Amino acid sequence: MNLSFFDQFMYPSLLGIPLILISLLFPTLLIPSPNKRWITNRFSTLQLWFFQLTTKQIMMPLAKKGHKWALILLSLMILLLMINLLGLLPYTFTPTTQLSMNLALAFPLWLATLLTGLRNQPSASLGHLLPEGTPTPLIPALILIETTSLLIRPLALGVRLTANLTAGHLLIQLISTASTVLLPIMPTVSLLTTLILLLLTILEVAVAMIQAYVFVLLLSLYLQENI
Repeated sequence: MNLSFFDQFMYPSLLGIPLILISLLFPTLLIPSPNKRWITNRFSTLQLWFFQLTTKQIMMPLAKKGHKWALILLSLMILLLMINLLGLLPYTFTPTTQLSMNLALAFPLWLATLLTGLRNQPSASLGHLLPEGTPTPLIPALILIETTSLLIRPLALGVRLTANLTAGHLLIQLISTASTVLLPIMPTVSLLTTLILLLLTILEVAVAMIQAYVFVLLLSLYLQENI
């Protein structure tokens, strides 16, 4: 049976039941739960240090009013980070390559930041739609452009995450296929291709981590505008 390169992005199913929820919940099972011991092991200490560093980086651009969002933003980043990294392993599925899932994460959180601004400071939130000192003839056009840019933010968040991960997975599959095909014909070229594949894999690991951070960082910036 001939398989397409895009078949790797089809969500798995068993007896017609989609398993995407299991693939979403599995990374959370790998996070050790905190305990009440005074002295913990090195892994728990490293995990706590990483959580503190991540929280500091996310909360840095936010005012004090936005610190109440620390738990949900940190949880979202850890979830995206683990899903992206586990999706690079063989025989695994990456849920964040599905645009529907990314939009389901981006749209409610973006809407929450927007509603927070409209509730707490409606004048300032609506003032972002019209820059100060705009000439009168340009007011309708600028309001339309700013409104469009505001409404397109969740789509940009979802498409950015989907496109980067999908492109990386496709490149890895294309180069690995080329390396396998060239091995019996041109072994030297195949070894060079394998070296490129190794470097690309390292780059994809970095992309998986950076995209999770960028997704949450942009949400925090949207929140900062509304508080």
